[in-house]
Amino acid sequence: MTRFALEANFDGLVGPTHNYAGLSFGNVASANNANRVSNPREAALQGLAKMKALADLGYAQGVLPPQERPSVALLRTLGFSGDDRTVIREAARTAPELLGAACSAASMWTANAATVSPSADTADGRVHFTAANLCSKLHRAFEHETTSRVLRAAFPDEARFAHHDALPGWPSLGDEGAANHTRLCGAYGERGVEFFVYGRDDLASAPAPRRFPARQTLQASQAIARLHGLAQDDVVFAQQHPDAIDAGVFHNDVIAVGNGNVLFCHAQAFVDQAAVLATLRERLAARGTALEVVEVGADDVSMEDTVGSYLFNSQLLARAPASGGGMSLVVPQECRERPAVWRYLESLVARGGPIRELHVFDLRESMRNGGGPACLRLRVVLTDEERKATHPGLWIDDARYATLTEWVKRHYRDELAVGDLADPALLDECRSALDELTQLLGLGSLYSFQRAA
Repeated sequence: MTRFALEANFDGLVGPTHNYAGLSFGNVASANNANRVSNPREAALQGLAKMKALADLGYAQGVLPPQERPSVALLRTLGFSGDDRTVIREAARTAPELLGAACSAASMWTANAATVSPSADTADGRVHFTAANLCSKLHRAFEHETTSRVLRAAFPDEARFAHHDALPGWPSLGDEGAANHTRLCGAYGERGVEFFVYGRDDLASAPAPRRFPARQTLQASQAIARLHGLAQDDVVFAQQHPDAIDAGVFHNDVIAVGNGNVLFCHAQAFVDQAAVLATLRERLAARGTALEVVEVGADDVSMEDTVGSYLFNSQLLARAPASGGGMSLVVPQECRERPAVWRYLESLVARGGPIRELHVFDLRESMRNGGGPACLRLRVVLTDEERKATHPGLWIDDARYATLTEWVKRHYRDELAVGDLADPALLDECRSALDELTQLLGLGSLYSFQRAA
């Protein structure tokens, strides 16, 4: 018997050190905006506004806190010593690129936080989480310890939730989380098909990008499927097209997004795309569900416009039956500003397919670092009982939104240059803000500076 379940979105709250240090090779927006002056306050408020708007539309919307930055702990492991302020000053003087990594606010992109399998798919009937090791980038490779702690605090009931530590940070096991994972299904509470997309197979010869690195490996995706207890027939693995990676599609969620029985993708998303789509159709059909594919050709939207607009880094959300069913697409403002992309989107809605409605959000601060609406959220399918077992302080409602908005306005700077990361006062500001945040959310001592006190 199918249990009722819904898809909740947990967005990462942008942290106080949001900056443009250009740390992510292969991410075109990150490189193009390196060394710009950022506005952490505006970035956080833009993210909160999206969360509130989706909650107002009736979606289950949660928030996850940012990580502790600057990470003095990272700098100490790299040989810097003295008190915390001395560590920051010395890193700024001798290795500013390492200080940049220690200050990265990239954990706001919670699509990279973990891979999640709902209880309908797993062998033990629990929701499974595996934190991503993100080992391809220094500025993200040390996130997973705090990520695991946050997820365990958010989903604490061991009878309903299973938490796995990140895979070993070996190159052959590079894992970038849910940005390369999509679940397709009929009803959310039914058994689904989990679609893992990888950039490279580290144990076989296969087509590979030449310009930018492929971050996700087949071996990592296979390991997560095993850890989550997924049946072989419930899993499809596909390789991301290397030409797309070389164009700046560093994660699959920059070129494809799926939800329910709908997959929205570019025609150059996957290697041997026709076979991949045929396999997905076959697997869903075996569950009594017809897959609807919206495939966008290069004649409609070029790869350049795909990457520049983040068209596919959008949230695909199921509309309520009372609204006529189908899907809504949450897109960044950049889609409206690219004429070819906006023409395509207007025609897409007009022709009456599965995507019926558009919601446009200004997320410019996030977009300049290479992350749109889909990057900012981690999707978690939950039954009613599982939702009740989730930490209550993380759900966005009017009161929570007002509290977090006021907190951001009090603690965040409205300008932050890369050179400002050397300011030791920034460390005190961030710790003071995060200490208050954990109290507001009722999460206890999440951060190392709290746990050491």
